[in-house]
Amino acid sequence: MACHGFSQTSRSWGRFGELLASDHRVLALDLPGHGSSREIDGDLDAAARLVAEAAAGEEYDLLGYSMGGRVALRAATLRPPGLRRLVLISATPGIADESARTARRLADERLADELETEGDLDAFLDRWLRQPMFATLPAEAADRAARRSNTVAGLARSLRHLGTGSQRPLWEELGRIEAPVLALAGATDSRFVDTNAKLVDRLAAGALSIVCGARHACHLEQPLRAAATVRAFLGP
Repeated sequence: MACHGFSQTSRSWGRFGELLASDHRVLALDLPGHGSSREIDGDLDAAARLVAEAAAGEEYDLLGYSMGGRVALRAATLRPPGLRRLVLISATPGIADESARTARRLADERLADELETEGDLDAFLDRWLRQPMFATLPAEAADRAARRSNTVAGLARSLRHLGTGSQRPLWEELGRIEAPVLALAGATDSRFVDTNAKLVDRLAAGALSIVCGARHACHLEQPLRAAATVRAFLGP
């Protein structure tokens, strides 16, 4: 199962998703507030439970990018039956410092307020994709067509309820994850390289892979490299 990032949808996996699907059955989900789940509301815990329940008792691997990585990580801490392996792309267990977490939550709420006040999804996406972490993301890989299928209301709810600032930190729960974990981060996304190095150190079976020539959306910037690493980890 694959969980996308903020403002994306289940159709946002691009060439990376195509390569992964060449030898694996990929079930791409729409997370709350996005795509076909745009009317669904829920915080990180609720989203994680929905993801864990989606497997319906089958054995599966779970992959998540950014926001989707945080959801996948939380789902893994629930020790759902059937989870074999976990792949995290540019994910974080959350902000441990309470004051920094509060500041991020307030920033996410302001962003949600601005989005609702302006009501202009295209203008919001322009600002979102102009952030430094997406500076090297090619326009075609950003897949604005998929992002435009979202709604102002859905994305605003997601910012408030699934944002990093609203997330309860999971650092102390990482030891609960028994499944092998692969964490990927773009080489020039230094903050997430550092975060993921600390993350894998707390896991029972964790490995970190740095994707050269990429920032935050490393699987979209370097789909061949990222897909090869993930497919090798998942095996046949």
